[in-house]
Amino acid sequence: MDQAWITFQNQLKEEVHVFYTSDHCYKCVHQLLATVGPNSSSSSVIVSTKFTLTTQVESQTSNDSLCNWSHAYAEGGHYLIHIGVSEVPSEPSCSLIVQKSPHNVYLPLLVAALVLLLLSVSIVAVPYIYKRRGTWTFVRAVCCGSRGYSVDDNEPPECDPAKSTRLQSLDTFRGFAMTIIVFVNYGGGGYWFFQHVPWNGLTVADLLLPWIVFIMGTSVVMAFSAMQTKGVGRLHLIRKLTTRTVVLMLLGFCFLNYSPRDGPLSWSWLRVPGVLQRLGFTYLVLALLQTSWGLISVPLRPKPLQDLTLYWPQWVAVVLLVTLWLCLTFLLPVPNCPTGYLGAGGIGDDGLYPDCTGGAAGFIDRWMFGDNMFRYPTCRELYRTTLPFDPEGVLGTINSVLLGFLGMQAGKIILFYSGSSASVLGRFGVWALLLGISTAVLTKCRRDAGFIPVNKNLWSLSFVTCLGCFSFLLLGALYFVIDVKGWWRGGPFIYTGKNSILVYVGHSLLGFYFPFSWDMRLQDSHWELLFMNLWGTSLWLLISFLLYRKRFFLKI
Repeated sequence: MDQAWITFQNQLKEEVHVFYTSDHCYKCVHQLLATVGPNSSSSSVIVSTKFTLTTQVESQTSNDSLCNWSHAYAEGGHYLIHIGVSEVPSEPSCSLIVQKSPHNVYLPLLVAALVLLLLSVSIVAVPYIYKRRGTWTFVRAVCCGSRGYSVDDNEPPECDPAKSTRLQSLDTFRGFAMTIIVFVNYGGGGYWFFQHVPWNGLTVADLLLPWIVFIMGTSVVMAFSAMQTKGVGRLHLIRKLTTRTVVLMLLGFCFLNYSPRDGPLSWSWLRVPGVLQRLGFTYLVLALLQTSWGLISVPLRPKPLQDLTLYWPQWVAVVLLVTLWLCLTFLLPVPNCPTGYLGAGGIGDDGLYPDCTGGAAGFIDRWMFGDNMFRYPTCRELYRTTLPFDPEGVLGTINSVLLGFLGMQAGKIILFYSGSSASVLGRFGVWALLLGISTAVLTKCRRDAGFIPVNKNLWSLSFVTCLGCFSFLLLGALYFVIDVKGWWRGGPFIYTGKNSILVYVGHSLLGFYFPFSWDMRLQDSHWELLFMNLWGTSLWLLISFLLYRKRFFLKI
């Protein structure tokens, strides 16, 4: 899977060396791919097909470049590279011949998308057909059991005994992100864009945790406002947020370092930072900000920008945190590394800083946690790094608080302008525009060469502004479709969103067991892996729906 077979055939009278580098690897040193002897000798290698490769053939005697080319090889393809003499005397040439056509790597994904689209249309169409046939009572009896509800024949069945005033778009947003997290963690069908990016840039997998952080900030504002309305005191809120933080961190620590397949906790593989630990700390800071300076009565007729000015102490605290991140990232001296380095190290940046992975962020984490952190970062395969680096490290958690705070701002907008959906959507659009412009300035609209590249491993400032922009746009779209127009009720993602902790922990523990996964027989294509990952994800959607029907929600 994601591999191609290349045969180099050398017709020259001298031995040649073939070097390569991935176009996704920033300023990477060329690596030796093959050595091919003279006089019709050949050598075969297997290469990755995830990214475009730049290949260079050099003479062994003079080290001169004989020819070079870039090509995006395709999965399952067999290629012949003929190294010979061109029509111009004494000048070598390299020609590429496809000996075996590659697989259509995106065909499984296309079929899966069409099947899911057909199921979605069926879910919408079947209730409409039943409605026209006047059989809603029968459908409700099947759906809700014998609970004796009376229904209007002109209304679709609603199995909730009480209509919730809670914003359904928040749970749908969270559930949508959590569903894709399950799919990605199960393998994402083996597609590279469902895996984390090696260093700078974005893939689908890089969007998900930031979305969870953003919506957590929104939920903090909405939940604490509701508890304030009910008369819950500040001390009670502090006890509640402290308890939840401790439970989140303990869950993250225990489940990160325990697998039922491996027996008891293995201290040799202990990892301190983790996803739930980051969420727990971020929640603690956001909840303290809201408890300390956010319990403000919403005016009936808010003035312009009052959703900002009334919370100025929160803004001061967050600006100080961002300033701390900037100072540590760009001013902290790191031994044997340039100050302010944001690269992956290894063979990147012309191989000048092999032991500088992550710059100040990596240095601080290794100083605090030693080897008790992520040992196989996403940059290791491409950049040939050797140092551990944790994407849930200390400096990144500071910017996680910033992204969560942007989510809090979304919650404040919803509270202040709840009477006017146009005002809510307009302000969401303004925030998205400002954050998008900030991202463009910080990155210079380039992946690697900007002031601060978009980097999920570092949770760089531009990464936060970029994901903040996406989050405001997505939340605004869901808010309009679900809560304003009522065109969609959020299913099936809303069920996962209401039990997100249970789904996250459950899929982590049970993901390697049947029926969520099995030993594959088709290893050379995406078909079986994609089906297995979609099947496992669908089971968690079904479990979430059944728990929703039983009114069971795991809360901490």
